[in-house]
Amino acid sequence: MDAFSTPDLTDAAPASRAIELQFNSYGGVTRFAGPAVTIKCHEDNSLVKACVGEPGEGRVIVVDGGGSLRRALLGDMLAEQAARNGWAGLVIYGAIRDVDEIGNTALGVAALGTTPLKTEKLGVGQRDVPVSLGGVTIVPGEYVYADNNGVIVSAESLL
Repeated sequence: MDAFSTPDLTDAAPASRAIELQFNSYGGVTRFAGPAVTIKCHEDNSLVKACVGEPGEGRVIVVDGGGSLRRALLGDMLAEQAARNGWAGLVIYGAIRDVDEIGNTALGVAALGTTPLKTEKLGVGQRDVPVSLGGVTIVPGEYVYADNNGVIVSAESLL
């Protein structure tokens, strides 16, 4: 992937939208981008688990976990599977766990925070639906760009 910075991309493409949340970078890759696959779930990562098991093809999984920090929507085993299957990264409006292991995984991971608690797996949630977080609605297929400055979204590729 071409090197980029989200500030440079927003300067060059004023129609891009910045998610107004303070994400932390946890993955072994700190800059990632790709078309969005969206998941909306609350304290249940069943759909995340199913998604990372599919071919990623350089896409980014955007998980709307409602901002909950009570249960981790991603752990080291799912992160490793995502990396193996070719996902560029995950943007998680919620918590993750196993941060030391995820930091050694060749995957971009931006999340709000951490917790040691895993989720229930009840199969609850929605996939490939518009999700809204931090003042931005993300439609499946839109382009997501993440680095240490933040996360931006664009209807068209900026690279």
